[in-house]
Amino acid sequence: MGQGNVYLPIFFLGILAFGFAAFSVTIASVTGPKRYNRAKVDAYECGIQPAQVQLGGGRFPVKYYITAMLFIIFDIEIVFLYPWAVSFDMLGLFGLIEMIIFVLTVFVAYIFVWRRGGLEWD
Repeated sequence: MGQGNVYLPIFFLGILAFGFAAFSVTIASVTGPKRYNRAKVDAYECGIQPAQVQLGGGRFPVKYYITAMLFIIFDIEIVFLYPWAVSFDMLGLFGLIEMIIFVLTVFVAYIFVWRRGGLEWD
């Protein structure tokens, strides 16, 4: 395989993904229901009547943001754990100590949020 053909499969995968997305949106609008009524247009919030939203959008409780930040923190931790697990044999003791330090720093952040009540649901 030549130097110019290295990215060709990635290009075709991008074309395939874009084609699938465009096809899905198009076919949903063509085959979807056309009879709209008030119940179908209203927002659905688990059977509860939707609250009136202010013109500017209103405010969200802080716990939504804390939950999102926790998800990001632990998601990034998992992203860093995969390459470490794959190359664990090559890294040796140095890699083990570095990963222990990394996991401990994330664990300290988790304990901080837990103690501040960020994981409690009302």
